[in-house]
Amino acid sequence: MNLALARNWWAFAIRGLLAVLFGLIAFTLPGAAMLSLLLIFAAYAVADGVFAIVSAVRAANRHERWLLFAFEGIVDIGAGVIAVLWPAITVLVFVTLLAVWALFSGGIMLAAAFHMDAAHGRWWLVLGSVASLIYGGLLIVMPMIGALVLTWWIGAYAIVFGVSLLIAAFRLHARLHAHMTA
Repeated sequence: MNLALARNWWAFAIRGLLAVLFGLIAFTLPGAAMLSLLLIFAAYAVADGVFAIVSAVRAANRHERWLLFAFEGIVDIGAGVIAVLWPAITVLVFVTLLAVWALFSGGIMLAAAFHMDAAHGRWWLVLGSVASLIYGGLLIVMPMIGALVLTWWIGAYAIVFGVSLLIAAFRLHARLHAHMTA
């Protein structure tokens, strides 16, 4: 497993770099970052809903099951409309979803970190997972924080997480190089 991780060190590096860039944008343009996230979600939900309804119509034309596709499409379009019309509700749902995701991914990454050798960057992955767990816990405890603070938390989390992944990537790259020259 460690050699497989080392061979894919670049994936850790890309994830880390993107997380750091996202974090910096969230700090420098917090209002725009939050509004952009909401609008991107709304556009995605509406587009996904339209495609689900198209799938329902095609399935109905072939006399196949179509009701769940149609229901999914209606729910998706409704979610997109709600995101635009009631951004505060969308932020609350987003905060809850983000909290659950951070707690889940942090727990999974923490478990995975202890299956790595310490020399391959285990403790950096532990740091990233602890950041995820703390972040998720804070969002659960304080779900109605302002969009500005939420954006800063997202930015801080992304920077810590990204830096930890970048360091782990470079450690993995060094291990791969050492393995290939040995």
